[in-house]
Amino acid sequence: MSGYKWPLMKNTISIGDRLKLAKFVLTSDRFTAGQMVKQFEKEWSDWLGCEESLFVSSGSTANFLLLSAVKELYGLKNGDKVLVPACTWVTNIAPVIQLGFEPVFCDINLDDYSFRYDHLETIAQKHPDIKIVFITHLLGYSAKNEFIQSVFPNALILEDVCESHGCTGPSGKKRGSEYIGGTFSFYFGHHMTTIEGGMVSTNNKELADLMRMKRSHGLARESKNFDKHKQNNPDIIPSFLFMTDGYNFRNTDLGAVLGISQLKRLTSMVEKRNKNYSRYYNLLSNNKDKFCVPVNNGRMSSFAFPFICNTKACKRDLISLFEEYGIEYRPVVSGNLLKQPFLSGYNLDIENPNVDILHERGVYIANNHFVGDAEFEMLEEIIRQLT
Repeated sequence: MSGYKWPLMKNTISIGDRLKLAKFVLTSDRFTAGQMVKQFEKEWSDWLGCEESLFVSSGSTANFLLLSAVKELYGLKNGDKVLVPACTWVTNIAPVIQLGFEPVFCDINLDDYSFRYDHLETIAQKHPDIKIVFITHLLGYSAKNEFIQSVFPNALILEDVCESHGCTGPSGKKRGSEYIGGTFSFYFGHHMTTIEGGMVSTNNKELADLMRMKRSHGLARESKNFDKHKQNNPDIIPSFLFMTDGYNFRNTDLGAVLGISQLKRLTSMVEKRNKNYSRYYNLLSNNKDKFCVPVNNGRMSSFAFPFICNTKACKRDLISLFEEYGIEYRPVVSGNLLKQPFLSGYNLDIENPNVDILHERGVYIANNHFVGDAEFEMLEEIIRQLT
């Protein structure tokens, strides 16, 4: 990472965060999931504006845990259909398949990289039995949840907000706080970090209780209804009473200490990211001959700066200049997931999909609260050199 003038990630763990962690390590006798985890979950729920949150080992396990609990609580079956975007992170799709659901892929739009909205309506006609719509708020953009729900009024709406902490809906409420459940990642390169870690949030207390048991092997003692479970199963020693299938998706008090510390400045970091995004957006808007310009509606929580070039040649030149200037870049998340070996057996039932434009002509570079004038001066010079 040190070889780049503009790396993809910078360390958001401050000296203050480290001192708090060091003090905790020196003064505590418990480091596994305990009181600090509970405090972090409560403070996260307050920040997000929801009833319940569970701190887990990653954003990926948050996705798996949420889908697993929704399947059980709502009585869904193997083979039930889950609508997913053709561009998202792979661990949005893997749990769908691993849990026995059938993924149905939708093309993406080039404004906010969520579902292509006219394709949604085609899918709704062809697949009226969609049970779950799993929305991704990609790269910090807020998807149009309300329209998506109107197209699939009987489907359960789940949200992956893993790299978009704090993006909002039209009501001003944060994404991940209003529908069945939302997932978040605290991976090292995201808005805030617990090094590895994630959160799953919901307003459904029964769902939260089920996830709490599933997070820890299915153990009844994790449930707020532990006394009831004990009474209903008197022949089993209650400390090892298993009410459901489960996993070890717990996180630690060490991660929670970092999370509590960083959460205090998360809003200010989002504001700085969005201020940077406005500069990026203005730059692209002045170069529409070179780039497809995404949305800037004031409801985002910018994760990165995507560049969807108008031609493949422009992308090649852009990448060459990024490498010359020492700017680290990535494809736009997965590109077209259906081109990945893992999903080669699936199809996207649409001609000339937008996701191929993103796949063939798109890259992104970092945005974070450390990006400033020097980086933008470099970016402006690069774009001036593009023909």
